[in-house]
Amino acid sequence: MKLNLISFLLCASLCFCVFVAKSQPINREAVVKRHNVHVTKIDSLSSLTVGNGNFAFTVDATGMQSFPEAYAKGVGLGTQSVWGWHSFPNTENYKIEEAYKTYDLEGRKIPYTVQVKEPDHNKRAVEYFRVNPHRLQLGNIGLEIRKKDGSIATAADIQNIDQQLDLWTGMITSSFTVEGVKVKVVTVGHQQQDAVGFRIESALIQQKRISVFVRFPYPNAQFKDVGTNYANEDKHQTLLIHEKDGATIKHVLDTTVYYTSLYWNTYSRITKVKEHEYLITPERGNEFELSAGFTKKYINSFLLPFDKIAANSITAWKKFWLSGGAIDFSETKDPRAFEIERRVVLSQYLTKINCASSYPPQETGLTYNSWYGKPHLEMHWWHAVHFAQWGRPELMEKSLDWYFTVAEKARLIAKRQGFDGLRWQKMTDNNGDEAPSSVGALLIWQQPHFIYMAEMLYRSKPTKQTLNRYKDLLFATADFMASFPTYNEQTKKYNLGKGLIPAQECFEAVQTFNPTYELAYWSWALQKAQEWRKRLGLSPDKKWQTIIDNLAPLPQKNGVYLATESTPDCYQPGSRYLTDHPAVLGAYSSIPAANGLDTVVMKKTLDTVWKVWQWNDTWGWDFPLTAMTAARLHLPEKAVDALLMPIRTNTYLINGHNYQDDRLTIYLPGNGGVLNAVALMCTGADADHSINIGFPSTWKVKWEGLKKMF
Repeated sequence: MKLNLISFLLCASLCFCVFVAKSQPINREAVVKRHNVHVTKIDSLSSLTVGNGNFAFTVDATGMQSFPEAYAKGVGLGTQSVWGWHSFPNTENYKIEEAYKTYDLEGRKIPYTVQVKEPDHNKRAVEYFRVNPHRLQLGNIGLEIRKKDGSIATAADIQNIDQQLDLWTGMITSSFTVEGVKVKVVTVGHQQQDAVGFRIESALIQQKRISVFVRFPYPNAQFKDVGTNYANEDKHQTLLIHEKDGATIKHVLDTTVYYTSLYWNTYSRITKVKEHEYLITPERGNEFELSAGFTKKYINSFLLPFDKIAANSITAWKKFWLSGGAIDFSETKDPRAFEIERRVVLSQYLTKINCASSYPPQETGLTYNSWYGKPHLEMHWWHAVHFAQWGRPELMEKSLDWYFTVAEKARLIAKRQGFDGLRWQKMTDNNGDEAPSSVGALLIWQQPHFIYMAEMLYRSKPTKQTLNRYKDLLFATADFMASFPTYNEQTKKYNLGKGLIPAQECFEAVQTFNPTYELAYWSWALQKAQEWRKRLGLSPDKKWQTIIDNLAPLPQKNGVYLATESTPDCYQPGSRYLTDHPAVLGAYSSIPAANGLDTVVMKKTLDTVWKVWQWNDTWGWDFPLTAMTAARLHLPEKAVDALLMPIRTNTYLINGHNYQDDRLTIYLPGNGGVLNAVALMCTGADADHSINIGFPSTWKVKWEGLKKMF
């Protein structure tokens, strides 16, 4: 009896130890810090950024923007804020109506805002509204270092580079030498204000061989703006306002006005050396601290010293990393696990500083302009939903609330085209204006995103208050979705199209109908809208239900789902439809089985796409999309292989950015996609009874704080 009691206690003790070991929280600081970024050379693709979601400042190997032209073809050295927009004067009085083209589609005449080469289309008007408004590069702040002979040091003179981004604190420490003399720069970004701080340490300061320049570029009116256009000096103005221990520079571009306020810790002089360039030269000591704040309104006394910005950064980043979800792959021996963990950690950092604002971000965030700085709402899902999956729904909620401010313009688009409710914009700006686009204007898959994000928010806050806050926009979104399909007398079903471009953008709008992904997403979203009505004690909407019950089935041939019903031979060798996004897999990636989806057919579809797709002609979020589909099908090896497919557009640079090509050197939807996919691979979906469905059984993956996908 005594032996049995001892055995029982020993067994209980062992069980308790196992339980404690399993329940121990992840050492989040260790996970984050083992992926600190270390840069040892000037590389235009290795620039680093500090920021807070509303403002970002990107630096070269010196820790400042000393050589913006050397990085112009890589990851540009941007200074951007969510409020920083500008328009060139509309001297020709162009009207957006000049960009309209009316399409005759399924008995409807529908005007779309597009780019076409037709006699009645004003090409200049179209181009004006694509370019304007555009996001501004607010300015460059960098080091000017003079060599012994008096000449200014170039990028080639920066030697012995040792730069590190401490992800846990958001601080960048950059060390290097010029002619053998060491320079150290610490760079930090404030987490609530549009401000950045620098501490510069070097014997060169005492020798008056280090100055800091503040330079203001002019918008270049091009697809990509990295803030290096120093021409057009006569088209903007700068005014220096001296203050004690600092200065403010007023910058005027047409009707856009903003201020750069500077504060320093030691006696310095500021001089204007060019039309839009100022030089700050510290007069004594071996250490110089400088802070810069960017504002739309003049601040009479900018008093934000470096140490306060640094303390703010340390506190706020620690709070961020200790909130929400975390994943630890350290107990997995497969070397692929470390790379996934690296992408996960860096993607959290990059999306926090580029995407966590009250506005949908552009695809290159606050780093540099792509598509003139304009956000694309079909990408909003990839930018924002992961915040909710990772237990930080408040970061998604901020940009979700932007839809309230642009709803009236979405309503006018729907009304102009003869539809009900709200038709959400595609290529837009902070004000919700629609930019001309021959592809974007005809996309529809951004439409259900609002319902998806509202539902994610409800899952985190399942209250009547949440329902009542978003119900009007959600119901109006569903109203458009119910009015968009057209009835087919032959099949007795409602079609999506003709007259749309799917998420896979290589289709002709006037010929395309019933894309698989959009059909599934349409059905799921309308059913979810009905569920919201039920939660609020309302009866089902009859029109929505008619579409739900009679929507065209997902098209398939030979047991494989088609990209669209209008392209039955889309998988034939040489088909032009084997490029761009493999969106057919999206019907079972972010959403559960909907509109009659058969998982056996989807598995065969995944196998087919895997074999025949031209993966070299894809985008960064296509790989997480594929991984999510594989995970839902409980194919963990394929999910990992998809996530790490060795394709150029699935490259993640040393700084964590998803590289696409020379034109688009960073692509934040890829980073968001990694976070979406890995969370699903850990938690499983609602229908799953197990976890870690997306990882091989030999992997030991620890995670906490993640939320399930539908």
